[in-house]
This record gives sequence, structure tokens and C-alpha cells, in this order.
Amino acid sequence: MPALVPNPRQAELLEAVRTQGSMTVESLAEQFGVTLQTVRRDVKLLADEGLLARFHGGVRVPASTTENIAYRQRQQLNASAKQRIARAVAKAVPEGCSLILNIGTTTEAVARELLRHKGLRVITNNLNVAAILSDNPDCEVIVAGGVVRSRDRGIVGEATVDFITQFKVDIGLIGISAIESDGTLRDFDYREVKVAKAIIEHSREVWLAADHSKFNRPAMVQLARLDQIDALFTDVQPPPPFPALLAEAGVQLHVTEP
Repeated sequence: MPALVPNPRQAELLEAVRTQGSMTVESLAEQFGVTLQTVRRDVKLLADEGLLARFHGGVRVPASTTENIAYRQRQQLNASAKQRIARAVAKAVPEGCSLILNIGTTTEAVARELLRHKGLRVITNNLNVAAILSDNPDCEVIVAGGVVRSRDRGIVGEATVDFITQFKVDIGLIGISAIESDGTLRDFDYREVKVAKAIIEHSREVWLAADHSKFNRPAMVQLARLDQIDALFTDVQPPPPFPALLAEAGVQLHVTEP
């Protein structure tokens, strides 16, 4: 059975719960101007897909560290925030530079915003990014070899790591699943993490694109630490303790305008 793609109201409901951490059914009904029955129906669908965890009278964010949300659902979640982040990243990317873009719905949003850039050379282990940027005649796209994951068209594996190590690019742009309060960047797939580590090592500057839902989210595999990142692009001011951690690590913070 295909994964549920949340409708706009369900996506907003998910975002509200993610922002608060937990909410009652009554407060959700009041916030969205719908009946308790409608909220309960939405909550059941979202909980059945593992997007929310129910408790008596309310819902909370699930705390899985081992499995990410399905790709089609991630495309819908925080879509406007990702678009704003993508525009900010694209504005900062100079024409005529080299980049590596990795796996993720945010990096795919960035690719769409780079369609008018000239003189780019982009290396990617994301077939979706390659397909998007192939529509830009002034952009040379180089696709990494490796194993293609059917769920999101990401390319991973030892062959991918070996391919990345041939290059040294101006900007390595990475997405992430989680930024924990100790300053670690984490993800769910160790094979994807190995590729991202190679991208960090072979980029003159490392830019991280992450919407606000990634802060204080748990994930299993450590990818890097904040002091390995040069710039963070996000959609809202990060909550404590992240501003202090970013300042200590020397990360340039870019918060998009609403």
C-alpha cells in the first residue's frame, strides 16, 4: 500500500504538533476550525503512518531514531519553509561555481531555484536533483555512481563514496534529518551518512539546509558536528541552545524572511 500523502490540513496539523511537541485533540480542533471527529480521523490516519504518536486526549511527535518519514510525505511537510530556504541558498550561490548536492527534499528544492544560474557544475548523488538541473542548459550535471534507492532516487554505497572523493568543489550543500542539542548532525541511513561525510571532506565550504523541524529531532547515525559546517540556512530562528552552539562553532546563520 502506498504511503499516505497528507492533505494540506493534515500537513498543517503535523506542523502544529511538531512545533509544540504535543497537542490535545481539542486544541487542534479549535486551531483549525474543524470538529473533534475530523481531528480524530486525521490523527488516526497520521498515527497509522507513524507520523504522529497518540496518547489519551492528544498527540505528540514520534521519537523514532531508526526510521525516517517516507519520501512522499517529506515532500509535503514544511514545503513553504523549504522553498524559502531554497531561495536563500540559491541567492547565495555565485554563478560559475562548482557544487555537490546530496539526498533530500530540501536539496531538491534548491535545485529548482538554481535553474536560472549560469556556469554551474553540479555533482549529485540524487537522481531527482539531476533530473531537475538537466533542464538548465548552462549547468553541467555529473551523477555519482552507486546503488539507487527506489524510495527517493538517492544513490548510495561504496562506489558513491569513491566517486565523490575524486572532486574538490566550491560548495557542498547537504540536507540533514536531525540536529541534536549537543551539536551533532544526524541521519537515519549509515550508507547515506558515509556519502555525506565524503561531501564534507571534499568541499571548500559546507552549507547545511535544514528547516526548523530538524532541531531537537532524534536520529540514529552521527554525520558531523556543527563545527564542520560553514553556513546554516533555515526558516526560523533556532531555539536554545542552538544559537550559542552555532556562534561557538563559527557557523554563519541565514534565517529566511517569512
